[in-house]
Amino acid sequence: MAKISKSEEEWRKELAPEQFRVLRQQGTEAPFTGKFWDHHAPGSYVCAACGQALFHSGDKFDSGCGWPSYVRPASGEAVEERPDPSHGMERTEVRCSRCGGHLGHVFEDGPAPTGLRYCINSAALEFERQG
Repeated sequence: MAKISKSEEEWRKELAPEQFRVLRQQGTEAPFTGKFWDHHAPGSYVCAACGQALFHSGDKFDSGCGWPSYVRPASGEAVEERPDPSHGMERTEVRCSRCGGHLGHVFEDGPAPTGLRYCINSAALEFERQG
């Protein structure tokens, strides 16, 4: 897919306020408040800004952290990762590779087979039900 580039004003008009805060301003929703932290239907989680498939329900697990957590992205090209030294921590930020929207962070404390925990804000996602 081609990259999407829009002005912040265009994003502000297209996204709900909480989506804009998370996706465009690197915000974080409070734990256990997002619509997908305890969601278990089969399907795909897509970027709320551009619709790119980001994660599959089969890779979702309950990490106990209060945010949707996945062991891997939908594909190797779905997300981009970059260092995030904000808030006095060394973390790895996860962004949508198509529109650059902030999704959350990835940590190395997840289950097998990857050992990774992609901790993602529900506000950055929409869900496409399978079947």
